[in-house]
Amino acid sequence: MSSDEQVGNAARALHEVALVLDTHLDTPSNLHRPGWSILDRHDQDGDFAQVDLPRMKEGGLDGGFWVVYTAQGARDAAGNRAARDHGLVRLAAIREMVAAHPQDFELALTADDAVRIEKSGKRVVFISMENAYPLASDPTLLSAYYALGLRMLGITHTSNNDFGDSSTDPVGAEWNGLSPRGRALVEEANRLGIVLDASHASDKVFDDLLELSKAPIVLSHTSAKALYLHPRNIDDERLRKLAAKGGVIHVNAYGGYLIPTPKNAARDAALAEWEKRVGEYSALSPAQIQARLRERQEIYRKYPVAPATLDDYMRHLLHILKVAGPEHVGVGADWDGGGGVAGLEDVTALPRITERLLAAGYTESDIKNIWGGNLLRVLREVRAKADAARAP
Repeated sequence: MSSDEQVGNAARALHEVALVLDTHLDTPSNLHRPGWSILDRHDQDGDFAQVDLPRMKEGGLDGGFWVVYTAQGARDAAGNRAARDHGLVRLAAIREMVAAHPQDFELALTADDAVRIEKSGKRVVFISMENAYPLASDPTLLSAYYALGLRMLGITHTSNNDFGDSSTDPVGAEWNGLSPRGRALVEEANRLGIVLDASHASDKVFDDLLELSKAPIVLSHTSAKALYLHPRNIDDERLRKLAAKGGVIHVNAYGGYLIPTPKNAARDAALAEWEKRVGEYSALSPAQIQARLRERQEIYRKYPVAPATLDDYMRHLLHILKVAGPEHVGVGADWDGGGGVAGLEDVTALPRITERLLAAGYTESDIKNIWGGNLLRVLREVRAKADAARAP
């Protein structure tokens, strides 16, 4: 099917009745942009803004995990304090969005909350953390984050940190998995009832999480190493182990992890210089965003590269479904964080995934589980384990 493919009535109807949740929405990075509102439609912003309320409604996205993301910086006292402050500001932005628009959004703390909120016609707002760096200065802050709504915790991002190794740090492994502080963080997350997320972490961190966690874990936005041998992806053997322990992998739509991108030194240098000019794009005005997008489009025009497509995404999703089983797969497309491919450019295209899954022979029950049921099961199991551990 092409990027303008039509979604059939059966797929559209199923998509509308399913509880459609995405486990990795980087949209909070936009919430403090000058002149930007979650209530407005932002098609013109390209992949700087792929999620907003009008497009969530059009694409049948009922909500998901809204991310407290912090880029890894210096691991000294000053860097740790800056990360602590950044994380709390991002957390506050998510809560401010909910508070400002109570008729449209509601904070979810449990699986039952998500079901109730969706039935009320509002959008579900779970909160997650990508990169535990904001906790480096004081890991006990995790309990404060939990009290403020955090229900998922990713250990690392693209670099190693004080809690464990990243899958993509150019220096390689520092801890050979989780650090002692990382192991303590796992125990605390289990105690509180926070889902542990192994996306971006090294294979050895994944192994440690799977061994140490008393509850199922997830991969919130990860693709298949069997189809593209990238360290950010996961191999089939680990997929089977994840499923055996009740976990769920949510498949990523970040093109650079779906297909190989041929190296081009001139293009890479131009993009690096462009990223330096952009800086923290949440501080840019709408006009500045448009200018930066035109600059990047010119770089890709000058140094063309074939983009990943919906077909590429579906190859990963269908492979993972075959290996892990439909009870252990979901969607975490990395919207507003680099996700999106040709034919799946923003959340309005989500029904196309439902169409493809039906065509591949998956049942309505399977598809409902993929879109949200599997995630809710993990949330319930993590909560139950935490409650049981506290019982007298």
